[in-house]
Amino acid sequence: MKNLCVCVAAIILVGCSVFGKSSVEIALYRVLKSDSQQKIELRHYERLVLVSAPMVGGMDSGKNGAFYKLFSYISGKNTERSKIAMTAPVFLDGTNENTGVKIPMTVPVFMEDAIEQPTMSFVLPTSYTLDTAPIPQDSDVKLYEVIDYVVAVITFNGVLERENIDKHKAHLETWIESEGYKIAGVYKAAGYNPPFTIPALRRNEVLIPVEAP
Repeated sequence: MKNLCVCVAAIILVGCSVFGKSSVEIALYRVLKSDSQQKIELRHYERLVLVSAPMVGGMDSGKNGAFYKLFSYISGKNTERSKIAMTAPVFLDGTNENTGVKIPMTVPVFMEDAIEQPTMSFVLPTSYTLDTAPIPQDSDVKLYEVIDYVVAVITFNGVLERENIDKHKAHLETWIESEGYKIAGVYKAAGYNPPFTIPALRRNEVLIPVEAP
């Protein structure tokens, strides 16, 4: 039943079709450099407020559990008891329990291979800061802020699974070295589409923090 709920939640939240079209807010960034032939960009994210949950069992097997926890948080499982107005577009259908703040979701959904425990993160809408975001009621769900985030990013299609991620991560690392940049942190994988989107039309990314040469 939980897997079914997660699948339905993904359809509601991401607002995409099988053809990959999306109407949701996308995390804002500025392109510093572009290599269109290799589908690689150097980006600057000024500020991201993320809500994260552990993917117990790893990136592939722990997706559903983490997604369910994060979906519960933006559906109202937080310490705020008042209901706030939803912004457009609306990603939640309003049928959930009327407790807590309901928060529209942005894309992408980030997955990070942390040393101790891989995590999944939702990017909160730009109207939220770390101070104004509701505190999660689930102790596994954490809020944090990323400021002045400079990353090399490669975009690719297909299924967002280990083999595909590793292949494009290796390609991106080669590009980073060739451009004279220095890797400055742990990589993230990002997915923009729900599971029912045609794989060839999905937008996936690997992001690696870098320092300028």
